[in-house]
Amino acid sequence: MTRIDKLQQWLTQTLSSPHYELTPASADASFRRYFRVTFPAEGARPIADHASLIVMDAPPEHEDCKPWLAVARLFGNTGVHVPEILAEDVGQGFLLMSDLGDTTYLARLRAPDCTPVVAAHLYVDAISSLLAIQAASRPGLLPDYSDELLRRELMLFPDWYIARHKGVTLDAEDTAALMDVFDKIIAVNLAEPKVFVHRDYHSRNLMLIDGANPGIIDFQDAVYGPLTYDLASLLKDAYIEWEEDFTLDLLARYWEMARKLGLPVRADFADFHRDYEWMGIQRHIKVIGIFARLCHRDGKDGYLTSLPLLLRYLRKACARYREFGPLLKLIDKLDPVPVEQGYTF
Repeated sequence: MTRIDKLQQWLTQTLSSPHYELTPASADASFRRYFRVTFPAEGARPIADHASLIVMDAPPEHEDCKPWLAVARLFGNTGVHVPEILAEDVGQGFLLMSDLGDTTYLARLRAPDCTPVVAAHLYVDAISSLLAIQAASRPGLLPDYSDELLRRELMLFPDWYIARHKGVTLDAEDTAALMDVFDKIIAVNLAEPKVFVHRDYHSRNLMLIDGANPGIIDFQDAVYGPLTYDLASLLKDAYIEWEEDFTLDLLARYWEMARKLGLPVRADFADFHRDYEWMGIQRHIKVIGIFARLCHRDGKDGYLTSLPLLLRYLRKACARYREFGPLLKLIDKLDPVPVEQGYTF
């Protein structure tokens, strides 16, 4: 019996009806797949008030549903909009949940009629949900974003981007300089106040829902860690770029709202902004490595289109802090910025 046959057999039993249609909804960077379940007529809906449902297929040999379920309940209890869990079979790796639609924040933000005002409202909604999650934070419920985990993520950059994607072997001097930069990044990251961290809080994982923005998905890797991590994911998004004035305004709004809620943000905005910038550097180094791995290990080369934006983010942030001089030098060596040719008279 194929995997899809097993899924349909489980769905038929769960819904007590064979009268449904199954179509691909999405796939992410893991082995998980999502299907949309629709019904031929309203009267045939086996679960009231749900015109469509989503079923997750997470092969147990590759994926574990339990973290997804745990975080869905944890985040759902904060009042933010996550999928409602309707049925589960952890042994087989099947979850049935409510449907948050198929319009991502990214699709709406890229639409021709998306004005700066519309975009700002969407981001304020996303920040409000993030604050709700962070305000409920307490240790011991999610894995710690530890030194080991941060370092393992950073090492994706030399292992997969530099060595595999660029085909470059670093000499001892460059390797030592890069490891020293990594040590500095981790020290600053770990010194941040800690909250619940979604870990991929960006425009592809936020759904547009009338009156209930945003719907939040892909949260199974959540941890307890640095407060600015999700802000860096949201405002320095790998898939869409904004003018810095726009993101700084949103960052200031977050900081003011967080202080009013009593969240442990830095008392001085400049210190908070530095945390955010250094966290962004960590994330972009990590994501560049992940995107290179997705291409070369998993055959998903579409993620490479985001590399120029990620490198721009890195260059801009590194240029502001002398500690990142060696990293900026290495990036320029790996990916030289083209020199514009002009005329001399």
